[in-house]
Amino acid sequence: MAGDFIINTGGGKFKQNIGRDLIQGNYYAAGQPQSLAEAVAEVQKILEQLEKSYSTDTKEGKEAIAIETIRQIDNNPTLAARILSALTEGSVSAFEQFLNHPAASFVIAALADWQKTKGA
Repeated sequence: MAGDFIINTGGGKFKQNIGRDLIQGNYYAAGQPQSLAEAVAEVQKILEQLEKSYSTDTKEGKEAIAIETIRQIDNNPTLAARILSALTEGSVSAFEQFLNHPAASFVIAALADWQKTKGA
């Protein structure tokens, strides 16, 4: 379409006046959704492995999955850095939207707490 252009702000806010109209909004760097999706996929894989050892039908099983998920993330500095980066860029709420597992709410609460303790 004529007059279209791409705005790459690297993340953040953008404002532009075009004639009498003001256009503004939040723009995000292209890599952010991908890093969030990758981090969610890695956590999803951990959850799928853990559901073989812990019940997803009980509160205790879901709590155990959440605890073990955080333990596995903590024990893998590369994974921990990727997840902290994704949580910082995308937020816990964005992470929650993509995580699909019976223990997801427990894991999200644990991730939010973990993120606070890591100072991110």
